[in-house]
Amino acid sequence: MTQAGSPSTRDFILVACALLIAMLGTTLPTPLYAIYQQRLGFDSSWVTIIFSIYAAGVIAALLAVGSWSDQLGRKPLLCAGLLMGVISAVIFLYADSIAGLMIGRLFSGFSAGIMTGTATVAVIELAPERWSKSATLVATAANMLGLGLGPLLAGITSQYLPDPLHLVFYVHLALLLLAIVGVIVARETVTRPEKLHLGIQKPSIPASVRSVFIPASIAGLAGFSVAGLFTCMVPSVMIHVMEQTGGLLIGAVIGLFFVASIVGQALLRWLPKQHDMTLGCLALIIGLICLGSSIATAQLMLLVLAGFIAGMGQGMVFRAGMGAVSANSPAHHKAAVTSAYFVVMYISISVPVIAVGFSVHTFGLRHVGEFFASLVAFIALLAMISMKRVQARQAVTSTGG
Repeated sequence: MTQAGSPSTRDFILVACALLIAMLGTTLPTPLYAIYQQRLGFDSSWVTIIFSIYAAGVIAALLAVGSWSDQLGRKPLLCAGLLMGVISAVIFLYADSIAGLMIGRLFSGFSAGIMTGTATVAVIELAPERWSKSATLVATAANMLGLGLGPLLAGITSQYLPDPLHLVFYVHLALLLLAIVGVIVARETVTRPEKLHLGIQKPSIPASVRSVFIPASIAGLAGFSVAGLFTCMVPSVMIHVMEQTGGLLIGAVIGLFFVASIVGQALLRWLPKQHDMTLGCLALIIGLICLGSSIATAQLMLLVLAGFIAGMGQGMVFRAGMGAVSANSPAHHKAAVTSAYFVVMYISISVPVIAVGFSVHTFGLRHVGEFFASLVAFIALLAMISMKRVQARQAVTSTGG
């Protein structure tokens, strides 16, 4: 891959904003599901199925076109991802059935799958010299901030403004069109090869990346499992356990998790690099203990504390892992490796959602919430131990021992 133009601050900001806007749309429906359930008459298990459709769309897009921007260029894939978001928003505007919601979420998954890998790499490549050290933070923060703003925006519009199921999608549609214009005027960072070799991406990682990819994925598994629990379980916990039904409050609590993720990412600048994953996993464990305790005691403030601490931990492991994977990826495999990393992350975020959704009816929300909080805390502990062993082996190798 060769640079097709020198980076500028304008292009860097435009693509980062496009990523934020695209990811914002993926969490917009979260506070609205309670309204959909009342109007369309379906139970909580359908929410799980709808989310599963979204996750399947993300993973399918990552595997199908995750590496295409290494050849076609970043801009065509970014425009395609934003266009998938436009289609999703239009479908939600006219959805009057469960099938409509599922199709809308499928296209939202396509949008997220195309945008995450491609836009993350594009933001890093477009970073001007003075932003080069913070480029990974900007890319991951744009991703997380978009995820956090989605439920907050939908919570505000659904609780205080008219037309709660449609207004927010009109707003998002307008933002997506602006984002497409921004991507079009931004510079391309890839020169196309004479012959294109496009196909479904095989889940293989270059040997030079595997030593950092595997431990980063283990830690990411814990971090994104927590994100999955917050996006799928917290609204139900707040409504049915804590008797909090306000869309704005639900959106704010979920949004706080993702804002805290950005705080955790930013903190890595001042933390020793060799301890970033360990500290992130510790924060995840503490946050999950608070989450389980908040469900057991029905304490809202404990849930808020859980979201902030766990969010910081998720942000630490996400940025540390993303930075390591990106830095060690060959130039002509950057988008492919980044997309493979996000495949692992989205599988991680999906499994708890599906498991919680299908076990709640049998065991009850409280017991399921407490169990999965404990289980993911155990995974975070395993991730921390695995990272320590990898670092110890690397230290022995580097000293020739």
